[in-house]
Amino acid sequence: MMNPWRTYSMLLLTCRRASIAHSRIPTQIAKISTAGKQRRVTDDLIQTISSTQPRFSLSSESVTIIKEPKVFYDTLISMIKRARRNISLSSLYIGTEEKELVQSLHNALASNPNLTVNLHLDMMRSTRPENPSTAEFLLPLIKSFGDQRVKVHLFKTPKLKGLMRRVVPRRFDEGWGTWHAKIYAIDDEVIISGANLNSSYFTNRQDRYLHFNSQPTLTRYLRDFLGVMVPFTHRLVPMEGVESGEDSYRAQWINTQAGPTNYESQAAQALSQLQQRYLEEFSQGSQDSLSSSSDTAMFPIIQGGALGIREEERTIATLFDVLSRHSEHVPVSVDLTSGYFGLYAPYKDMILASPENMHWNIVAASPKANGFYGSKGLSGRIPEAYTWLERSFWKAAQRVSKQSGTDSRIQLTEWAKEGWTYHAKGIWVQLGDDKVQHVNRPLPTISLFGSTNLNSRSANLDTELSFLMITKDNRLATELGEELKGIKTNSQVVDHTTWALPERRVRLSTMAMAKIVSGML
Repeated sequence: MMNPWRTYSMLLLTCRRASIAHSRIPTQIAKISTAGKQRRVTDDLIQTISSTQPRFSLSSESVTIIKEPKVFYDTLISMIKRARRNISLSSLYIGTEEKELVQSLHNALASNPNLTVNLHLDMMRSTRPENPSTAEFLLPLIKSFGDQRVKVHLFKTPKLKGLMRRVVPRRFDEGWGTWHAKIYAIDDEVIISGANLNSSYFTNRQDRYLHFNSQPTLTRYLRDFLGVMVPFTHRLVPMEGVESGEDSYRAQWINTQAGPTNYESQAAQALSQLQQRYLEEFSQGSQDSLSSSSDTAMFPIIQGGALGIREEERTIATLFDVLSRHSEHVPVSVDLTSGYFGLYAPYKDMILASPENMHWNIVAASPKANGFYGSKGLSGRIPEAYTWLERSFWKAAQRVSKQSGTDSRIQLTEWAKEGWTYHAKGIWVQLGDDKVQHVNRPLPTISLFGSTNLNSRSANLDTELSFLMITKDNRLATELGEELKGIKTNSQVVDHTTWALPERRVRLSTMAMAKIVSGML
């Protein structure tokens, strides 16, 4: 595995080369107003990232930030009821208790003869030996409307193959990588989230959900992204005469140009061509600055480490590099969260090496808010393993603070809410006064959201789709600030007393296990 410091250096070199033409900040910048300085940061960021990623310009009026899981569910059901042409749902899996959701799909198909439904799911998660599995649960939908109107695409990682595929137990096989993109696109509207389609994500599992309305270009891109991956998935096919059990379906591979365990290069090429096509389509006539009619920019970021696609690493390196270069003149405050906090080593190194005028607040899930808390067997050790990873990061952050003479420039907090679990992930950036007690603390105008957990697993194993959004609209920035405030309301600062608690003790056997499987956490 590549040394993380070398990886970090390579990423920074890549993003600096991309921005070299406009990376010089004039010495006169100190005389520019605060708003002008902030605009320079966003303009620099937009111009730099536009050179490598497709850019969608939109009005903030079309964006709504959903803050509660029930509202996410209600909005999704309403979208399905409004569907007329196409429903494309991409998730890790669909829970088998989601009868209302599937019935809504059934009703929409029955009411609209021209409507098609495409479901993009992870194969290993959807075919777990459960009664019923997700695959079995969806068979009646295909049988009722035919495989031309209802298509279920099952992605299986090419990482798990050969002898390993035969000896790794079911459920553990998901550790080698999954389909992880969370896209809920219906006609010209879409919810981009980190949430799966399961009851806990609709009730008491906190995530992020951004709803985009009247966006035909964005939804076209998302369907093209999903469509590009279809040749590298298995099709769910019902078996005649068998009503239940694993024999009631088969996962059919129909690609004659590549096999189910050796399609990496073809998939990487297809995704790269997709990004290049949209990059060229929207680069002509685009401006570096946001306008009054298009006050928000969106950049799609594909990360598929198993396929050799690593756009997220490049984009985050670019983001942190631009912020670092401008932080001498514009104080920068970054909030970062992940429900599974095992920061990818290059990201951790970037944070620890960031300038003193960049302040960080990290939100991790407390052990009881971890989705694996209380699980049986080895998976029950996962919250303990994350405690070990979190404590290691906290110690490193403390060393940086002592060396620089700053007080808690990098702050670690934990999210906890009685009866809830935590699954939110992403980044918020605020430009301006960074003092925590400041009454008029600036609003976040930059945010990264989507499926990535910002950890080693997301970087190297899972297939992810995330977005970097930059806005100059005060209403949308206010909504981002309220979203962040809602998360921080349930967060408590971690310090040395946290690790001294008996329940936070990490067993040596758990440490050993975590070291062995750290890339899967």
